[in-house]
Amino acid sequence: MVGQDVVLEKMTQNDQFAIFLPLVVGVGVFVCTIFVHALAMVAVINLFRYERKRGRAGSGAVIDLAILMLVISFAFVAHLIEIALWAALLVLCGEFQGFGIAYYCSAVLLGCTSNPSWRLLGPLEATNGALMFGVSAAIVFAVYNGWFWLGLRILGTECLSERSTIRAIWMPLA
Repeated sequence: MVGQDVVLEKMTQNDQFAIFLPLVVGVGVFVCTIFVHALAMVAVINLFRYERKRGRAGSGAVIDLAILMLVISFAFVAHLIEIALWAALLVLCGEFQGFGIAYYCSAVLLGCTSNPSWRLLGPLEATNGALMFGVSAAIVFAVYNGWFWLGLRILGTECLSERSTIRAIWMPLA
């Protein structure tokens, strides 16, 4: 019985380490990707405000399409940088010898680690990717919404009251 208790205690310590270290490392990369997306969002807000001050935002379909393409490009570049961060982590953990294959696996095959002690990185990366794609969709939606409010201002129409929650959230962007 004493031998089994020692084995169970060692297994529990190894399991805790196998969960704790990848969790801490993965959360660190997670925070870095949030920062990258925050930078992309700041760039989009500044671009939209700049184009609005110049009078170009909402002035025509071609200009709006060009602005939207830039917004989507900012989000795309943010995703590429985030994939690179996860790939660098996989290389540093010894899961891959080269950055190229790590980048490919990070972008395509979520959870492709072979070492059992780092398998928790796969679900963390998948969760991170889903959240960041949601943030990208929110950024594009915010630009669309900004055009909506800008269009209402240009037309001189006010659909919502001054105290409306929706108006209070989205008007600063427009």
